[in-house]
Amino acid sequence: MRSLRVFTSVLTVLAFTVLTALSGTAAPGGPPDVLRAVSFNMHAGIGADGELDLERVAEVIRHSRADVVGLQEVDVHFSARSDYVDQATRLAELTGMRVFFAPIYDLDPEPGHSQRRRFGVAILSRHPIVATTNHELTRKSTVGPPRSPTPMPGFAEAVVSVRGRHVHVYSTHLDYRADPAVRRTQVAETVRVLDGDPPQARQVLLGDLNAEPAAPELGPLFQRVRDAWGTRRGGLTYPAPRPVKRIDYITFAGPMRVEGARVPRSSASDHLPVLALLRLDLG
Repeated sequence: MRSLRVFTSVLTVLAFTVLTALSGTAAPGGPPDVLRAVSFNMHAGIGADGELDLERVAEVIRHSRADVVGLQEVDVHFSARSDYVDQATRLAELTGMRVFFAPIYDLDPEPGHSQRRRFGVAILSRHPIVATTNHELTRKSTVGPPRSPTPMPGFAEAVVSVRGRHVHVYSTHLDYRADPAVRRTQVAETVRVLDGDPPQARQVLLGDLNAEPAAPELGPLFQRVRDAWGTRRGGLTYPAPRPVKRIDYITFAGPMRVEGARVPRSSASDHLPVLALLRLDLG
């Protein structure tokens, strides 16, 4: 009987492991050297159905069991479209994660409101955040009267401590226009920021790059970082209901390697999230 109980227990563990792998979620207490990373343009919590539902965004993150998340299009007391909610803080509460919010815009309150209106990117982390920076990129503002591209904040960096090992996690959102000129400048600036980290730093760059992998303006970036999706077909993220473009990415550099990547289905945004498992080389 004891042998039968042991055999049954082994089968149970094996079944759970297989189901976990197929579902794309991690078992609690998974490998300590694997970092589960997610990039998600959350569209201010407005789903593919046009409905505002921040809980759906939180559910995507919880289900992914992500260790770090790069979010784009995050509202903080911004407007009625998101009920003036501090979405960065609220998502941290809903997921039990730490948060760093990096505004692109920081505007005066609307009439009848007291909080400043902010919009930008964010990083969520299950691991301690030991340092943060809101870097500048050249941007063509979408708020106020038209003006020439100018340096603006909203390129988030959070240094997280993964069991004593520092990982530089970035969240970015590049220019969306068909003309690649601003994106080309932003890519050059991004590479300079990455080059400012210590040699052989572990770096994870998450973001909506608003260009597909073969776009010439992304070339210098992909010479500097590795695309977690690699050369496989698929990985389409936009628009969410029937995606035809791959414009959302998880990239990395330093002593790390990818163990898998997928695009979970979701109606929480007009983009689909990207999930990758990155193994930290511990040498």
